[in-house]
Amino acid sequence: MAPPAVLERARLLVEPAMEAAVDRLCVELRLPSRYHFGWTEADVPPSNAGSGKGLRPALAILSAEAVGAPGSTAVPGAVATELVHNFSLVHDDIIDGDTMRRHRPTVWSTFGVEDAVISGDALHNLAYQVLLDEPTPERVSAATRLAAATAAMIAGQAADMAFDDMADIDLEACLAMEADKTGALLGYAASVGAVLVGAPGDQVDALEAYGRELGLAFQAVDDILGIWGDPAVTGKAVGNDLRERKKSMPVAFVLSGHDEASDRLRAIYAMDGDLTDADVARATVVIEAAGGRDRTVAEARLHLDAALDSVADVDLGDTAVAELAGLARFVAERKF
Repeated sequence: MAPPAVLERARLLVEPAMEAAVDRLCVELRLPSRYHFGWTEADVPPSNAGSGKGLRPALAILSAEAVGAPGSTAVPGAVATELVHNFSLVHDDIIDGDTMRRHRPTVWSTFGVEDAVISGDALHNLAYQVLLDEPTPERVSAATRLAAATAAMIAGQAADMAFDDMADIDLEACLAMEADKTGALLGYAASVGAVLVGAPGDQVDALEAYGRELGLAFQAVDDILGIWGDPAVTGKAVGNDLRERKKSMPVAFVLSGHDEASDRLRAIYAMDGDLTDADVARATVVIEAAGGRDRTVAEARLHLDAALDSVADVDLGDTAVAELAGLARFVAERKF
């Protein structure tokens, strides 16, 4: 499936503002931050990885257009969303010990943990500076909503980390964690343009619901790619999530079964030391045979349908709704 045109349209609108915002940072933080986004510096190896898929900026732009405003209205919200998202990525890489992101070494593995921590902090703070440069009522509302979404995202990350110490995780707990960790910020991105326009509450709520459901579909696909994804596409080793013993959705489906498959997977996860490639391969076979992959695919489609339903019967612009639908399908039907 070809990438929706809105991704490039949003990139052209948002990336210059993103770069201008990051360049406001002090020189010590500017270099690792620019490196993270893939913007070439003279003394940093160049990268063709870019700054990710651009889903969140596209959602922000479409949320403004969906309520009849120019997409440019949403740019401060799009920038703030991307800054928060990327602060979380910089910190997540430290927490997970990941040395590669977007096909290049992570910030912490390039500049050290200390510089990565403070760079992530700076990106987080910068998001609110961007929104509140002009403290209009709409921007204050957007900042307040961003604080709530970020708090939910952090709570989701904390729950994900707590799962590491638990032998069993059921699907309900996994979905609640992923709704916070991924769904909250996507819900914000999909509604912030409407908030900045001052759109009616029912339109904002519908767009936020769309984004939250899309977040669960997105995370379900990410969880599939975390086990079965092609390293050339994901930028990470095959079976990376299993190697890190993550309790992702396919794993939660199996552990919820309390049967032979769940016992076998639990035993692999309980092994001392690092999991070998053979251990990862055995866990992958157990999960797939027990239906963890197929059920996660079905879960992604369930939340895709819910996302589309959220904006189907609301007074929103037809063209923007069609683009939101296309973007959702692109996200939820990525190559497994």
